[in-house]
Amino acid sequence: MIRAAIIGLGRWGRNLVECVHGKSDAIRFVAGALRDVAKARDYAREKGLPLHDSYEKALADPNVDAVVLATPHTRHAEQIIAAARAGKHVFTEKPLALTAKSAAAALRACAKAGVTLAVGYNWRFQPALQEIRRMLEDGRLGKLLHLEGNFCGPSAYRFPAGHWRQTREEGPAGGMTGRGVHVVDAFLYLAGRIGSVHAQSARRVLRYGLDDTTSMLFRFTSGASGYLGTVIATAETWRMQVFGSRGWVEVGDVEHLTTWQMKACVMDPQNLWAHQKPQVMTFPQISTERAELENFARAAEARRALAIAGGDEEHGVAVFEAILKSAKTGKTISVSRKR
Repeated sequence: MIRAAIIGLGRWGRNLVECVHGKSDAIRFVAGALRDVAKARDYAREKGLPLHDSYEKALADPNVDAVVLATPHTRHAEQIIAAARAGKHVFTEKPLALTAKSAAAALRACAKAGVTLAVGYNWRFQPALQEIRRMLEDGRLGKLLHLEGNFCGPSAYRFPAGHWRQTREEGPAGGMTGRGVHVVDAFLYLAGRIGSVHAQSARRVLRYGLDDTTSMLFRFTSGASGYLGTVIATAETWRMQVFGSRGWVEVGDVEHLTTWQMKACVMDPQNLWAHQKPQVMTFPQISTERAELENFARAAEARRALAIAGGDEEHGVAVFEAILKSAKTGKTISVSRKR
């Protein structure tokens, strides 16, 4: 059993606690930390969590084996490095970092300390996404040609001016930071490395805050193409479709924290004029947040590495940097291929 401290007890931090509280034999939360403990005192008392008023005190707690970071994006890298130096395993919410340099530093620190680092890309634990990967690997979809996706919602309206989620430093390229990185990681899981990016991003609705409309084109090193849109001043929706030379699959809905259904459509090579109807596939219910935390805990218990130098987590940050550079310059940007 890994004993963890939740760092940050806002909406998402509490959601992570709820996913495993009294439900897991791999990980349990034994403490919490936030600057203003009064904001979470009642919740912490209900869950039996002692509270620290600083991250440093949580790292010094001998009852804590690992920290789970539900903190602002710009703090992830420095907090990961501090945890590694304290000998604590680290699970961080995405993104790993906002720059390739800080991501590399965080990964080096964890490798040097021999602690496990995981990044909260919970979509990888979706049975539907895992099935799509199997369909690509076993040839049911044929050769991968193209991926497309969007992840949209009213995020721009949810936070007032001055809130950290409205600052461009915390959310460069608008919805990419909080939403789009999930789709990029799913693309990497299915299609491998991204070779180049062409992006555009703008704020079109409010007079303050993040860009609300961001889109990009990808070219994968395999030759496949892709595109992604994140609009954070509209109604909630998300979608991902994968096209192969034999057929396509699609996932998407309004909710994304539930177990996904999937539509799959494969053509009949003997009757290419027929419009095939897609089949709907369902999967056993699962909490992807619990699955990712338990996967982290079991890896930490075994001192097994998850996020590593040259892995998808680091490549995803390089892709993010390329998106920012492309949106700023209007040029197609090659993505670092460091491994």
